[in-house]
Amino acid sequence: MKAISKSFHGIPANQDIHLSIESGEILGLLGENGAGKTTLMNILYGLYQPDAGQISINGKGIRISNPVESIHHGIGMVHQHFMLVQNHSVIENIALGYKKTPFFFPKTKIRKKVEDFSKNFDFHLDPEKKVWQLSAGEQQRIEIIKALLNGADLLILDEPTSVLTPLEIKELISILRQMKAKGHMVIFISHKLDEIMDICDRVMVLQKGKIAGSSDTKDTDKQSLARMMVGRDVVFNIHREKITRGEKILSVKNINALGDKGLFAVKNISFELFKNEIFGVAGVSGNGQRELAEAITGIRPLFSGQIKINGKDITNKSPRTIYDNGVSHVPEERMRFGIVPGLSLYDNAILKQHHTKKFSGRCFLNYKKIKDHTSAIINAFKISTHSISNQVRNLSGGNIQKLILGREISETPRLLVASHPTYGLDVGATEFLRNHLLELRKQGSTVLLFSEDLEEIFELCDRVAVIFDGQFMAVLDSDDEQLCDIGLMMAGSKRV
Repeated sequence: MKAISKSFHGIPANQDIHLSIESGEILGLLGENGAGKTTLMNILYGLYQPDAGQISINGKGIRISNPVESIHHGIGMVHQHFMLVQNHSVIENIALGYKKTPFFFPKTKIRKKVEDFSKNFDFHLDPEKKVWQLSAGEQQRIEIIKALLNGADLLILDEPTSVLTPLEIKELISILRQMKAKGHMVIFISHKLDEIMDICDRVMVLQKGKIAGSSDTKDTDKQSLARMMVGRDVVFNIHREKITRGEKILSVKNINALGDKGLFAVKNISFELFKNEIFGVAGVSGNGQRELAEAITGIRPLFSGQIKINGKDITNKSPRTIYDNGVSHVPEERMRFGIVPGLSLYDNAILKQHHTKKFSGRCFLNYKKIKDHTSAIINAFKISTHSISNQVRNLSGGNIQKLILGREISETPRLLVASHPTYGLDVGATEFLRNHLLELRKQGSTVLLFSEDLEEIFELCDRVAVIFDGQFMAVLDSDDEQLCDIGLMMAGSKRV
């Protein structure tokens, strides 16, 4: 790619970008949220057309007008949000995306090819399973098979680890190394420095749509890459000062809740939270964290048990009633529960507050106050957008997350239930938001933090609960020596 430039509404997304990759190489594309990484790869995949510049393969200039042409040139892309039909089986999804799928008996004809690819890369996929029954890692493998079946020599992976468990990340790294050994090229879009250093041969850093630098990974380090990303040094260790906890804010007693499949996902959990503390829930994805957060915030009904906020019973109350009692929520599924993609930033900035006197009179919304409030959030949380009237769907994933966090934190809630609040954020934004959570704690709020990032848990939390199979294995203070066994507890093999 030579001198690639692209703008949206007069705002540059890519400016004079030069990128190259060779056979058998893994190239890391690193940058802050909104730095232009995904836009650049969408141009290479044919989803966008560049305003200027040239794409060449083996020295020959080409024009890619759409993804079909990109696939024809041997380029495949696995998007951050998978493009799969949830109610179809694995084999049906692959057949839908395979350019040589026959009209008659498509599943029978391509089954052997799918099985061969699965064995070749140790994918271990059941072709008859429905997509909704699969983990995120298994769904990602389907997308990789779709690309490889179509003859992809170059595979673009957009934030591929953002929805994976630690074990699935290890399996993905193994797959990428096998692909590299077979001569495939991989462009690995990420903002996670450890992964870039571990996986990639070479890294290119984008900042505000421009190349900030590039290097072989063996010749650089995390601090240098972080400096290129955000234009300053990033503090990787955040100081959490000791604060005496205050009165009881949340009381959860013997609660049980059903999961989406009708089985108990939360099993007889009890705990209490206090003012001026961050309480972390650590565990491997799928062990009841999402259901517990949804039960406390009113999204999921309780089967039994009781929840009180400041002594007031909020068991099975509506999310709006619970919010009005001082409970804010950063949901795990931000696109589904956190925003309305088709509405503007200023509409999304007051989704839970539109009925309050602050933003509405008897009949009408006060749009001047709403827009001032939105501008304040954008400035405070450094959200990259050309206008507060922009539809939220046009923001990068990280900027959407910052908007949700800004909205939930702006009113200084009594309790913030935060599920993976730094998920999808670059190192600069992660540092910024972790400091915001500590500041919220200092101001007298309580934070219930759900995270699979143990570094985040140890850095921020005063107490830590370890969850496995819907139950707490232990609740420990942050300085408890037994936390060294957290891995065993997360696997269900030890209980305190």
